[in-house]
Amino acid sequence: MLGLKLATDPRWANICETNIEEVLTDHAWCEQKAASNAISIIAQNSEHVDLVTDLLALAKEELAHFEMVHEIIKKRGYVLGRERKDSYVNELFKFMLQGGTHQQRLMDRLLFSAMIEARSCERFKVLSDNVNDPELAEFYRELMISEAGHYTTFLGFARKYCGNLDVNKRWKEWIEFEAQVIQNYGKEETIHG
Repeated sequence: MLGLKLATDPRWANICETNIEEVLTDHAWCEQKAASNAISIIAQNSEHVDLVTDLLALAKEELAHFEMVHEIIKKRGYVLGRERKDSYVNELFKFMLQGGTHQQRLMDRLLFSAMIEARSCERFKVLSDNVNDPELAEFYRELMISEAGHYTTFLGFARKYCGNLDVNKRWKEWIEFEAQVIQNYGKEETIHG
């Protein structure tokens, strides 16, 4: 369903298990950034009522996930660390169109967002299938389903509001680019690391 070219090695979950506190902190900040991203898209495209409505719901859900991760952090006696830099997301960001029309930039912002949600969904599946902590396995299984919904939301709006552009062609370019980028990751105890 996700169409990703390169799957995460399941051994990445073992790397994550060596420092659950770091994974949870990184994950919490990923959720916060996802909420902020949705709000930013709303602010730049407020004329699309359904986009605003759906992305408001998505932003609330991402903030709820941030809160859920924070609750797990507290429950385990950890402290939410400082916001983490996400090199994977920063590399994807550089691939986004910087010029062009508003519609072209909207398409790329939505595809950028869909790409991050797709990879997050895939990573959550790897964690849910391979982590030895039953609580975290169940937690990541539930979030995997949510991320899949976010992925389809962003792709759907790209096709709806940018349908006169070749969204499918550009999405294939995103998938190819992401496959090159992700080869450098999967070695750290972070969601995209």
